[in-house]
Amino acid sequence: MTSVFPRTDRSLLGSWWWTVDRVLLTGIFLLLAMGVVIVFAASPPVAMLRFNDPYYFIFRHLVFAVPAALLIVGCSLLSPLGVLRFAKSLFVLGVVLMGLALLFGPEINGAHRWLRIGTLQLQPSEFARPALVVLVARVAASRPWPAATATSLALTGLVIGLLLLQPDLGMAAIVLATTGLQLFVAGLPWPIVGAVAGIGVGGAIAAYELFPHVAARVDAYLAPPAEFTQIERALRAVASGGLFGRGPGEGIVKYNLPDAHTDFVFAATAEEFGILACLSIAALFAAILLRGLWRAHEAVDRFCQIAAVGLTAQFGLQALVNMAVNLNLVPTKGMTLPFISYGGSSMLALGITTGCLLALTRTRARLEPRR
Repeated sequence: MTSVFPRTDRSLLGSWWWTVDRVLLTGIFLLLAMGVVIVFAASPPVAMLRFNDPYYFIFRHLVFAVPAALLIVGCSLLSPLGVLRFAKSLFVLGVVLMGLALLFGPEINGAHRWLRIGTLQLQPSEFARPALVVLVARVAASRPWPAATATSLALTGLVIGLLLLQPDLGMAAIVLATTGLQLFVAGLPWPIVGAVAGIGVGGAIAAYELFPHVAARVDAYLAPPAEFTQIERALRAVASGGLFGRGPGEGIVKYNLPDAHTDFVFAATAEEFGILACLSIAALFAAILLRGLWRAHEAVDRFCQIAAVGLTAQFGLQALVNMAVNLNLVPTKGMTLPFISYGGSSMLALGITTGCLLALTRTRARLEPRR
């Protein structure tokens, strides 16, 4: 089979084609395509209820899926130095916009996480997260561990502080866990890694004591109320789907769950397409996660390695939390399933995350040329 680009092609696209991980690239685009199909099946009822247009979310999902695909390819064309420069600008922009969201953003479900820019509703924290991963990787790879730890925790603390003010505790936990994992991979002393873990445990206890909605969710998880809850509807949907599902468009849960196309899309998928389809999605996420970690292990540059681990972990943790919530393994948390759930800014940020991951795991990628 003849390749689109011969091995002798030294153009930007030719060089990209022969150095990018095409297995990882294929897996990411498979998720993107599956998300279009699943949103098409799960979103019409809530779209009809809110906007009197059954295709509202489908159309918008496609509108965001196209630029997300372009971001995946575009970011994967960057050099490691280009990724770092891009991340610096994105981090500053994301932090500034998070502050503006707190001051001027609309309150939605008790949180100030979004900014309205024209007809676009933007969640700035989605863009700050991957940028933070890249910056922490740069710090951890280039400084001795005392300075690396202090600087990394300062950057992470800034983002977590803004997330707690919104509030968005689930995302704050993922940000802290990702930084802790990056510090571990960077080879920092065990007491430092343990201290980061301790911060996470202490933060979870404090969140339970300080935030009533967190306490309510944890209490409801440990001692479910008598009334019919969203998670019970999701579990019934998963159970009723069987191996092969009721069939596309035949599900019932999407009429009872307002978030069947976002937070509970995994349950809606189980009902309409069956447990085998859900296992396929989980297996695809696992394959992307393992492939990303393996490519990070093979990286020849320390910065690329630590950044790739962080981006892969952040992507995988978000998927794991969403699926765990749908199966009632953890308390409920409003978190989308990457590329599968309907989303606008989330979709674009995931395009940046996976595109940067592809760029940093290209063959012989280095932040600085070999001397």
